[in-house]
Order: sequence, then C-alpha cells, then structure tokens
Amino acid sequence: MPVQLDHTIMHATDKFVSARFLAELTGVGEPVETGPFAAVTFANDLTVDYADTVVAPEAIVLQHLAFRVTDEEFDEIFGRIQERGLPYWADPHHQKPQQIGHLDGARGVYVDDPDGHAIEFLTPRTGASLDTDAS
Repeated sequence: MPVQLDHTIMHATDKFVSARFLAELTGVGEPVETGPFAAVTFANDLTVDYADTVVAPEAIVLQHLAFRVTDEEFDEIFGRIQERGLPYWADPHHQKPQQIGHLDGARGVYVDDPDGHAIEFLTPRTGASLDTDAS
C-alpha cells in the first residue's frame, strides 16, 4: 500500500468553530467529535482533527494546510469565500490581497481560518506561467 496521510491535528481556540469553518468552505459534512477532537473528514478518509488549545491562544503555532481540488471544487469553494466576504490572497505571505494566484496553469487561493491558520486551495498544474488577477 502506498504511504498516505491519515490525519493531522490543528490547535484552535474553539475546535468546533475552526472545524466548521473548514467543513463549510470545502462542502464536506459536519465535523464530528472524536475523543478530544472535532474531526473534518474528506473523501480519501483524511481527517483534519481540531483540538482546543491548552495554552494561551497567542501560543498557537500557525500551520498551513493545502488542498488539491478540481476546477469545479475550486469554483465552489471560492464562491463560498466570496459569499462570506472573507479576505483572501494569491500568495502565502498575504502580499496579493483579493486575488487568485496562477502557477503553471493552476489556480490557487489562500484564506485564514478563525485562528489564523493558512488554508490553501489549488487546482492541478497544467504548465502555464505564474500570474495573479483580481478574480
């Protein structure tokens, strides 16, 4: 069997607020409580498990999650980002606000979850060059 990522754990000030944020953007089912976690499950059985932080919220180490999605899924997710009026960026350093990134024919967008974790959605690359637009 090939190696596959099974789950990852993200710390949050409120595990269900953060888990619902991700679940709603991606259009997957409601998070479920699994032990100390609020788990968001994806089609390939990957779970993103949110845990309430046991230290001060400012001590949360920010993480980056990147999801490869189809063009149709990207359009749906991006539509949800726009409907919610969320800030988004074309790049991981937040230098290109309210833009979509384009790299090798792929589209990408970054949005921050309620605790500031970077969530990236990108489509497969096809070979074009890097560019951004204000889509």
